[in-house]
Amino acid sequence: MDTLARPAEARRAPATLWLLRCVITVHLMAVLGQPVFAGLFLTGDVKAIQVHAMVGSMLAAFDLLVIVAALLHVIGGRGRFWVLPVAVVLFLAVGLQIGMGYARILQVHVPLGVAIVTASVLLAIWVWSPSSRRPRGGVR
Repeated sequence: MDTLARPAEARRAPATLWLLRCVITVHLMAVLGQPVFAGLFLTGDVKAIQVHAMVGSMLAAFDLLVIVAALLHVIGGRGRFWVLPVAVVLFLAVGLQIGMGYARILQVHVPLGVAIVTASVLLAIWVWSPSSRRPRGGVR
């Protein structure tokens, strides 16, 4: 038995995974702020809707960074392929969300916002879990 061999769980995450983790964490913080800003607006803070709109627009840029980081992780870090389509769908959902917000179509805006928050939380949970370190097609 080789006592110097590192177990599979002790392997370090590749740099592309760390990039993806950082970008998704920043994205998650912005996403989680959105219901707070909307709630502040509903309680009478009229300027909170401007912050809500600004952060919403910034989320589209964050989502482009998530796509780039996911692409780098899939190609360069042998990461899971499903992360890339999820990042693209998240980008498209945020774009639709921005449009529905400016059009004031709250019947779509509110449930879509809940879906975006849920997807972002689940993606952040996965990216920080030990299973995210396993390479695509690698030994489990």
